[in-house]
Amino acid sequence: MKNNSHFVFLSFKKNILPFIFVCFTICLVIFSKQNLQATKSGLLLWANSVVPALLPFFIATELLSHTNIVTKIGKLLNKFMRPIFNVPGIGAYAFVMGIISGYPVGAKIVTQFRNEGLCSKVEAERLLAFTNNSGPLFIIGTVGITMFGNTQIGILLFITHFISCLCVGFLFRFWKYSDSEKVSVFNQRTVDNKEVTFSNLGEVLANSILNAIHTIIMIGGFVIIFSVIISILNSCGFFNAFTYLLSPIFKILKIPPEFITPIVSGICELTNGLNLVCNISIKAISNNIIITSFLLGFGGISVLLQVLSITSKSDISIKAYFYGKLIQGTISAILTYVFIHIFPIFNLDIVPVFSQNVNKLVQYSPILNFYSMSILIVIIFFTFFLYFKKKVISKSIWE
Repeated sequence: MKNNSHFVFLSFKKNILPFIFVCFTICLVIFSKQNLQATKSGLLLWANSVVPALLPFFIATELLSHTNIVTKIGKLLNKFMRPIFNVPGIGAYAFVMGIISGYPVGAKIVTQFRNEGLCSKVEAERLLAFTNNSGPLFIIGTVGITMFGNTQIGILLFITHFISCLCVGFLFRFWKYSDSEKVSVFNQRTVDNKEVTFSNLGEVLANSILNAIHTIIMIGGFVIIFSVIISILNSCGFFNAFTYLLSPIFKILKIPPEFITPIVSGICELTNGLNLVCNISIKAISNNIIITSFLLGFGGISVLLQVLSITSKSDISIKAYFYGKLIQGTISAILTYVFIHIFPIFNLDIVPVFSQNVNKLVQYSPILNFYSMSILIVIIFFTFFLYFKKKVISKSIWE
């Protein structure tokens, strides 16, 4: 009996993806009208928001990879990156370009480092956990100015996003800590990329543009396909059922039920989800901002698959990245909540949380919330520190 059930399970596991793809194809036909509109919306979203924000940075990243700046940065910043994040100095280049350019530049650079032998597998996984982020042009320009119509919100989201990714980097310095002694041999390798000169500038620029366009088209494909998936799930009544099931939980968390569909959409695909979150009109816009902060930190399944498509060309595990983004989204949301309740400039609720009177502000509950949230952040840090320490002792769990 056990053998039969085991056989059925293996058969189901083997055929689950073909079954999903068949259902997806059928739904494309059944909901063709809705899917056509979703495809147009996804294409416009990609063309108007993603391409202008990311393509120039992708080209710049490709051009920089043909210089010796990477190895110079590595030698210069190794004394800072090693003690803080337990990664080689070249990780600073991946972090800076990842935070400037946005998804999935950080993953692309880290994978390149690993394939060129500039870091070990463990170091690449640590880097991947905190160097692949949303860029300032996307957060401030697309989300803040275009979607929210407010620069302050974009600045707040970028600040919390930046701080949270640093926190994740520090936490993940303990990732597979006992394997750190194996990394020194990798840090002395050099990049084999063709150095750019005036004689080959045209060739290097052309290749950089082609590689950047390839990446941006891949992102566009993910945005469009997930726009269609979200449309199908909505047409099938999936979001209505999800709203019904999650309403009690959201009520306990004091999150309006209108956010359930946008949150699920954002977990599936970041840009579409953020667009839905920003378009919900409620008095307490701080709810929109905090949820947006979580989604920006997490990145969504679409970005996860983009990263997986890049790291699949190496031996880097995606596990650390997934854990890191969950933690980053959580920390980012907490920090956003704290910032909104500390600095009145970031509180844009129609019904003010803060009193205009400074004396009343001291007596107001957000101050208590600040202390409670600060304690919560400390508890989270301490919990994850103990968690990683336990994993270091029980090394076999990671393997």
